[in-house]
Amino acid sequence: MSLTVQAPPQTRRVFPFTAIVGQEEMKLALLLNVIDPKIGGVMIMGDRGTGKSTTIRALADLLPEIAIVAGDPFNSDPSDPDVMSDSVRQQLDSGVSLPTAFKKVTMVDLPLGATEDRVCGTIDIEKALSEGVKAFEPGLLAKANRGILYVDEVNLLDDHLVDVLLDSAASGWNTVEREGISIRHPARFVLVGSGNPEEGELRPQLLDRFGMHAEIHTVKEPVLRVQIVEQRADFDGDPQGFYEKYRPAQEELQQRLVQARERLPQVHIDYDYRVKISEVCSELDVDGLRGDIVTNRAAKALTSFENRTEVSAEDIRRVITLCLRHRLRKDPLEAIDTGYKVQKAFARVFGLELPETA
Repeated sequence: MSLTVQAPPQTRRVFPFTAIVGQEEMKLALLLNVIDPKIGGVMIMGDRGTGKSTTIRALADLLPEIAIVAGDPFNSDPSDPDVMSDSVRQQLDSGVSLPTAFKKVTMVDLPLGATEDRVCGTIDIEKALSEGVKAFEPGLLAKANRGILYVDEVNLLDDHLVDVLLDSAASGWNTVEREGISIRHPARFVLVGSGNPEEGELRPQLLDRFGMHAEIHTVKEPVLRVQIVEQRADFDGDPQGFYEKYRPAQEELQQRLVQARERLPQVHIDYDYRVKISEVCSELDVDGLRGDIVTNRAAKALTSFENRTEVSAEDIRRVITLCLRHRLRKDPLEAIDTGYKVQKAFARVFGLELPETA
């Protein structure tokens, strides 16, 4: 099936994903989560003005359109009962033909001041009691279903709301209960949080629940800085013309993502490698099994993205730091590992040459 990026002239253009210079860690983590959303999202920490928001909007714009049930506020999938709202599922079970439409993948920005009602949705108790119907006003989690939920400055968000987001991202469902009335709907999304470490970190317990942790830094090389500045000026001057230059690369990357998703179930990771991943996690004293699970998933997603079906040690090496670095902290005041500890443990367990110690 051939999929192309839609670019009608009237559409407000977004900076192309393939034009973004550097920040390879962040781009890789985002692409792997799109291929396998069960990885569990990405926490992106880095300096101000390093293109975090630009990259995430570019990713959403890159993705192909999805089929939805027309008129459904939860973006229900017309062919997958697991990603349908209860009302759509009932229609399907009753033999009603579901009207289908196509739409771009939604990227929902969650504002810092959002209330729990705004995020989860609200139940109109008065209408429920007087008319006997479940009147539900969908929230941001409903809008984000099958899309991307982006929380900028997630480290400044109330811990309770972060918990709600992470619970929904992990279970794939959002449940709202009030006065004995309960409503639930699918909430499967790629959760992306970003923040500046200078403004505080998330608690380790919450940080651990993000699948991957990417670090980004201000580009130091003057030549690259000039290239980024000039690209931005070109884009601002003629967004459509700038986009057209990158259209072939955008279409190629989009096609690779579609094929990687389809190939993912065929990807195999050798039992010996799975044992070694768990050895690394054990040596690093990683609590729980999330680190093991996410590393396996991320390695398989990378293998699929690169058009292969057998995971190699190099695939694991490339993702293991992203999956484990934020799970090493026991002390909230301790800084997140840059990756040295993880790579050192990986090298020892996998029998590679250990990096020199200082």
